[in-house]
Amino acid sequence: MTLAETPNYKNSSNPFLTLNYESALESLGDDYYDEVAAAEFPQHLLRWRNDALLPRLGLDPQVVKDEDFITAFGKFQGRKPLLALRYHGYQFGEYNGQLGDGRGFLYGQVRANDGELYDFGTKGSGRTPYSRGGDGMLTLKGGMREVLAAEALHYLGVRTSRCLSMIETGLPLWRGDEPSPTRSAVMVRMSSSHIRFGTFERLHYFQRPDLTKKLLDHVIEQYYPHLSAEQDKYALFYAELVKRVAELAAQWMAAGFCHGVLNTDNMSITGESFDYGPYAFIPSYNPYFIAAYFDYSGRYCYGNQPSICQLNLQMLQEPLKAIIDKGEMEAGLVRFGEYYEAEYVSLMLKKLGFEDLLHPEAEELLNLTIEFLKESQVGYHQFFYEMARTFSSKWRDEPGFVMNSSDIVPVPGASGIFDDWCILYHQILNDLEYDRIDVIAQTLTVHNPQTALLRPVIESIWEAIAQEDNWQPFYELIKTIQSRR
Repeated sequence: MTLAETPNYKNSSNPFLTLNYESALESLGDDYYDEVAAAEFPQHLLRWRNDALLPRLGLDPQVVKDEDFITAFGKFQGRKPLLALRYHGYQFGEYNGQLGDGRGFLYGQVRANDGELYDFGTKGSGRTPYSRGGDGMLTLKGGMREVLAAEALHYLGVRTSRCLSMIETGLPLWRGDEPSPTRSAVMVRMSSSHIRFGTFERLHYFQRPDLTKKLLDHVIEQYYPHLSAEQDKYALFYAELVKRVAELAAQWMAAGFCHGVLNTDNMSITGESFDYGPYAFIPSYNPYFIAAYFDYSGRYCYGNQPSICQLNLQMLQEPLKAIIDKGEMEAGLVRFGEYYEAEYVSLMLKKLGFEDLLHPEAEELLNLTIEFLKESQVGYHQFFYEMARTFSSKWRDEPGFVMNSSDIVPVPGASGIFDDWCILYHQILNDLEYDRIDVIAQTLTVHNPQTALLRPVIESIWEAIAQEDNWQPFYELIKTIQSRR
């Protein structure tokens, strides 16, 4: 049944059902997905609605009712077909051919006001052919964590999917990593695409270069349209994907974020961050910090993220080589480090207060910053926030005034690295025009929020929900996050 044939679709008063849905992925045919049905839930409590996203869809938040969210994204009335996508993937380095959307589906695709096509993808909406014996459900805590991660990363400038809604569904769930029974939820994620690296890997596994080319043409047409008319559009696509992923890795690193599970089925073909499970923000600078408790070898630790992303791009060459010359892809991939370094340096300089800085000074300042963060193990996020909080034009007067009103930094002489850092920062300030001081102060404030989404913060939010069903701390934290810019 197509969308136009869905009963009561055209006459619905629900604004989500009258959006201009497109069948871009559906039109590719069922070699890429299975039609599925949504689970029915005993309860529908709207816990989160992302009103910040509604204007992008042409919707007025004051007009959209809570019941509209529940009908569309909890009861899933008025939308067919619902598509569970097929994909494989390398998980912790081992190929897994038993993957696919196991607890979610593609609800629909919408062209937003910015002209971009967005996917509404569910999480926790029931069993599919790819559930692999699981219940197809999402814990409420898991949904809450993803809402927080997506909003926090977005407002930190990371290219990320975001959560449109989260509805508590009233089912008791049993999980090995949470006290059980625990509460359940269904979430809708708004992302740039539902297509993953693993979508292509599955087609290669079944030796279907025809379907690979069809999908690749679709990806370029929808998500890289500026390349469609180029003669070498396939090689250009891969080169741009390399750039996007390299920049994304740099954004994670500057934000002090560890995704935790960078399997190829968790890599988007548009270079967007999504699917936040056991993520964590680093408390202090530690390249070996591990977010996922089951990452026993540290494969996906914080410091490995750039190299893992580069490796995943290299592995993607295997299914794409049926369409794209291997040498051209290698030429594109070789620039990964260059793209990563440029983005990382740019983002870290902003955290240090500078929109631009001469290369030698930038490199030296950044190196000293990282060395000090490693040596001292002061809070990663706290250090930069304290820079923003204590910044003063007096820092130009002498090095001893730099951050001297913060109690998280060592006293003069206690750390040679920090003393060198203060001297260099003082020198840089004096090399700049005085009228740049206000710009530096503003840059520090914009890029270094006070609130960091560390594990204790998330656990305190969840404890209020789990113990007292008190959602006020959650909403207050979201409000704080969204007010950063």
